[in-house]
Amino acid sequence: MRKNKSLAAVGLAAAGIILGAACLYSDSPELFKTTISLVAPTPEVSAPVKTPSETAPPNTPTPKPGPSIIPTTISGGLVLKNSTSYSIQVSELLKQGCPVKLKKGSAQILIIHTHSSEAYSPAGLDKYVGSGSSRTQDNNYNVIRIGAELEKYFEKYGLNVIHDCGVYDYPSYTGSYARSGEAVEKYLKDNPSISVVIDLHRDAIGSDDVIYKTVATESGVCASQLMFVMGTDESGLEYPNWTENLRFALYLQNAVSEKYPSLMRPVQIVQYRYNQHLSSGSVILEVGSNGNTLQEALAAIRLFGDAVGPALADLVE
Repeated sequence: MRKNKSLAAVGLAAAGIILGAACLYSDSPELFKTTISLVAPTPEVSAPVKTPSETAPPNTPTPKPGPSIIPTTISGGLVLKNSTSYSIQVSELLKQGCPVKLKKGSAQILIIHTHSSEAYSPAGLDKYVGSGSSRTQDNNYNVIRIGAELEKYFEKYGLNVIHDCGVYDYPSYTGSYARSGEAVEKYLKDNPSISVVIDLHRDAIGSDDVIYKTVATESGVCASQLMFVMGTDESGLEYPNWTENLRFALYLQNAVSEKYPSLMRPVQIVQYRYNQHLSSGSVILEVGSNGNTLQEALAAIRLFGDAVGPALADLVE
């Protein structure tokens, strides 16, 4: 009995403690937490957050896209593109025959480049350090390289060639023809047997946004087209033998067109004389355009040399 009374007393005491604690928590829960907590809570540690740099990276300019290159084939053959007021009959000039003769055993042909830095559209391994738009002083990639190839083909047919590799358009483009004209006169004085002067260039067709590459459609070869540019005296400057030089150009144009019909563009007739008054057999030859690659121009000049070489050899006497 006494034991039961003791147990009842203990139960009442425990209930009192619980009730007191409940009242204390309801009045001051923070005090309760502090009083009964034996272990301090572990603070949460967050991973460090990278603060974005206050200085924004510099804007990288978007490279301007280059011009579009569009292939084109310009029908040629025995056709003139006449920019003068003169009436010119191709058939009549052809009937008169070629006025040029080459002297055997002496210098016969001069190849020169008034605009020697003219180059082609970089492609593949044919990359170069430029000295202007589609221009370079590296003779492995400009028109001097094309002239060297033409020289080799002419020599295959027993022709005697002088290839001038002088620079006349750099650093100043202005006055190029005056400088190259002086060189031609000196060559003619030192080598009076020269009867043919080829001023070899590269054409430029198009604008800042679009340029054109000329394409010959000969089977089995990827080649540009070529074009003769022939001057006249319509500018008022003296050039009495311009029709004779035109007859020579037509003789060569016919030889190429018979063998490679798509290789030549129409012969362009212009008002100015471009040093052609200095010699018989004087022509400007444009090989490809700024849209063509070096390899396309080389392929074209090989076909040209293959057709023109025999035609020139027939003029040797």
